[in-house]
Amino acid sequence: MDKSKIEKLLLPVPLAKSRSREKKVRAQFWPKFRAFAAHIPFAEDLAAAYYCATDKKTPLKVRGTLLAALAYFILPADIVPDFFAVVGFSDDLAVFTAAMTLVQAHVTDEHREKARQAMDTETN
Repeated sequence: MDKSKIEKLLLPVPLAKSRSREKKVRAQFWPKFRAFAAHIPFAEDLAAAYYCATDKKTPLKVRGTLLAALAYFILPADIVPDFFAVVGFSDDLAVFTAAMTLVQAHVTDEHREKARQAMDTETN
C-alpha cells in the first residue's frame, strides 16, 4: 500500500464518521482479533491500540487516528485479503504502523497491560 493511501486513510474525519468508526470497531474488533491473533505478530500492539482508542482520556485526534487504523483492520475486504495468512495482513500492518508512529506516545502502560491480559485470555 503506498504512503499517500495510508495518509489519506488516517486523515481526521468529521465527528459523526469517527463515532461510526468507533461503533464498528467496538462491535467487530474482538471477533476478528480472536480469529487471527495467533497469525499476526503485532497482535499485542493492536490490542493496546484498541484500548487506547476506546479510552475516553485519550485525545480525540489520537482516538480518531487509531480508530481509522483499527477499522481498516476489521474491514472484510481490504487491499490484500486477510485470509491469506501473514501476507494478508501486510497492508493492515502498514496502516497500523503509520498510525502508531503518529500516536505511540499516547499508548500508555495501562493500555499495554490490558492488551497483555487480553492476549493471555485469548491464548488460554
